[in-house]
Amino acid sequence: MSDFNPAGKLALLVGGGPAPGINGVIASVTIEAINHGMDVFGVQDGYKWLVQGDTSKVRQLHIENVSRIQLAGGSILGTSRTNPAKNPEDLEKVLDCFRQFGITNLVSIGGDDTAFSASQVYKRAGGTIKVAHVPKTIDNDLPLPGATPTFGFETARQVGVFVTRNLAEDARTTGRWYLCVSMGRAAGHLALGIGKSAAATLTVIPEEFRGRNISFDELVDILLGAIIKRKAKGRSYGIVVLAEGLIECIGEKGFIDALGSAEQLGRYGNIERDPHGHLRLGEIEFGRMVRDRLAARGAELGLKLNMVDKDLGYELRCADPNPFDAEYTRDLGFGAVKFLRSPMSANFGAVISFVGGRMQALPFDTMINPATGRMLPRKVDVDSESYECAKRYMIRLDREDFENPAKLSNLADVASLTPEQFRKRFGYLVGC
Repeated sequence: MSDFNPAGKLALLVGGGPAPGINGVIASVTIEAINHGMDVFGVQDGYKWLVQGDTSKVRQLHIENVSRIQLAGGSILGTSRTNPAKNPEDLEKVLDCFRQFGITNLVSIGGDDTAFSASQVYKRAGGTIKVAHVPKTIDNDLPLPGATPTFGFETARQVGVFVTRNLAEDARTTGRWYLCVSMGRAAGHLALGIGKSAAATLTVIPEEFRGRNISFDELVDILLGAIIKRKAKGRSYGIVVLAEGLIECIGEKGFIDALGSAEQLGRYGNIERDPHGHLRLGEIEFGRMVRDRLAARGAELGLKLNMVDKDLGYELRCADPNPFDAEYTRDLGFGAVKFLRSPMSANFGAVISFVGGRMQALPFDTMINPATGRMLPRKVDVDSESYECAKRYMIRLDREDFENPAKLSNLADVASLTPEQFRKRFGYLVGC
């Protein structure tokens, strides 16, 4: 099993959630490594079995196994969120499994949690295993150089736009509002990318609040203000895109304060955390929570709202990669093997990136905060012209609505309020 191979033996595994293009990386790494004389071993389900000392899910990969998978969604190696770095004994079991196979190189595919796990494998192996990590997430929130995206983002955005445009047409046809919740725990890139490209009525992301916590009712009032403004223009329909990271922006206490009790919050799911300490956002019915609260707040103003909530996430993650991600993942897999074969890999483990067509190996020590075990999230730049453009084409209350008497009166009429009552009720949203 651990027969000597002068070119080395390479293990390949996937961690975290799925993203379009994983199979492209697997294919590229496997073909390039084999062409340089390496034996390649695919590890099923990330670290899930290795932390148990179970090597039965490790299998040797050959070019014929991967030669036509680059355009397929999903992962032929599966994936898991098992965190081997959480327990030193688990990490040692992983290394024991690698030693059994004589592994000298590791390529991991995943987000910042998987990157940290890879960095710990490199550190604990003491130079016996060279490590390259290929960054993957549809959230596009990893701090890669410049505007370099994470693979999977472009495909997820494309599929999300297709779904959102269909929902927008349904909204127009039926006279209802759709509340779409997009994946994006730490940053609003995917929500904004979908909302801006699909010309959504309104997109709300955590970054616009510049790091402050918000109340649940503030978010609801932003949406209600947009609905009122849209209705004042004669349209009783629209589509809203919300980044799921707003859940953490509001926080458990913020929801309880608005809903009245933890029991009321419990109607919408359980507050749980994954092995890496993140809230399991998928366990919380955020869209339904927003819809119910919005309906209640609207009813206070005599507004009967026809709304449907829709999650945008799981249907995006295993889509077949578009041409951008199919090409990009081939570059990344090639780059990972090139790094492992270079003298640099003897000095540090690295996150693989491409800038302007050139591979950059970014040392783990420069990418991962040792105190948190995570990369610093790449946020949407809300001071950029790109975000300014996105916001200019949204429907939401702004200062002019309160400074222009005719506009203020029109909005107040829709809400069955006097202009002063409307200002008192919604003016805080724009600093009035």
